[in-house]
Amino acid sequence: MVSLSAVLSTTTASIHLESVGVLALLGPLSLTDALAWTSIGAFVVAVLLWWQARPEPARYLAAGAWVVFGVFWLTMVPYYYVDQQSPLQTILSLLALPLCTYTGYLLYRGRQSLLLLTKAVAIMGIIYLPVETIPFARQWLIETTAAQAHFGMELLGHSPGINEGVNGYESRFDFDPDETVTGRTTYIVLACTGIGSMAIFGGLTAAVKAPLRRKAAAFALSIGIIWFLNLLRNVFVALASPYGWFQYDPLIYVTTTFMGAPESRTSFLVAHNFIAQSLSIVALVGITYIVIKILPEVLEPLEEALFVITGTEYDLAEALGADPDRHEDPDAVATTGDD
Repeated sequence: MVSLSAVLSTTTASIHLESVGVLALLGPLSLTDALAWTSIGAFVVAVLLWWQARPEPARYLAAGAWVVFGVFWLTMVPYYYVDQQSPLQTILSLLALPLCTYTGYLLYRGRQSLLLLTKAVAIMGIIYLPVETIPFARQWLIETTAAQAHFGMELLGHSPGINEGVNGYESRFDFDPDETVTGRTTYIVLACTGIGSMAIFGGLTAAVKAPLRRKAAAFALSIGIIWFLNLLRNVFVALASPYGWFQYDPLIYVTTTFMGAPESRTSFLVAHNFIAQSLSIVALVGITYIVIKILPEVLEPLEEALFVITGTEYDLAEALGADPDRHEDPDAVATTGDD
C-alpha cells in the first residue's frame, strides 16, 4: 500500500525542481496561480503514473490534487463576486470545493475510472494555464481578441479605436463618452478570449481513446464554433455598454440595489453577466452535443463528472443513441480499449 503522504512528498519535490527553471518566464505567482499550477502539475504526474500501470499511487496523488484544485476555485470567489459581479461564476466557484473534494474522496476510495476525468482536466490546465500566468502569452491573446472584436464592430459601422485598458494591454474600445449614453466603455480581459471553453473541449477530445481523425475533427469544429460565438459576444457587450441598450428602470433597480453597481454600468452587467453568460451555457451544451456526435468517446469522462455531481451512474451513450463501437472506422479496433 503506497501512502498518500509519500506520493505527495515525492511529487512536490519533483515539481519544485522542475519549476526552478521557469520562474523567470512565469514571473511572480499569486496564491491562486500557485494553487492552479500545483494541482495541474500533480494531475499530470498522476496521469503519467497511470500510464506506467501504477494505478494506486496515481489515485492517491490525483485525490490530493483534486482537493488543491477545489481550494484554487475557492480563492476565485472574491474575484467573481467583487470584481466581476457575476452571480453565476461566484456560485460555481463555491460549489467547486465540495465537488472537487468529493472527487478526491472517490479516487482515494478506489474509483479508478475517475483518472480519465483527471486526465481531461490535466490537459485543460496545460492549455489554459500558460496564457493565464505567462505575461507575453496573455497579452498576445487579449490584444488579438480585442482587435478581432473591433473588426467585428467595424463591420456593423462602429470604429471606436483601441487604446490601453486598465490591464495595461491595448484592449480598451475607445468610444467617445460624449457620443454614448452611459459614458462607459469596455476592455477585453482573458475571460473574453474564450480560452476557458476552448481548454474544456481540448481536454475532453485529447483525453479519450479514439482515432486521430475523429478527435481532430471534433476539436477543430468545437474551437471554431467557440471562436465565432465568442466574437459575437464581445461585439454585443462592447456595443451594449456604451450605447446603453439596457438602461431601463427595472434593470437599473436590480443592478444598483442587489449588485451595488453604479447606474451607468447596468447595460454592461445585463449584457455580459445576465445575457451573454446564460447563452454561453446554452452554447456549451449545444457544442457538447455536436462533439458527442463526432466523438462519442467523450461521454465517458462526462459520465464520471455526472456521477460526482449526482451520485448516480449514467449511460449517456444509450440515452443519446451515441455508441462509440458503432463507428465504422478502420482504426477503431486498433485504438479502442488501449491504456
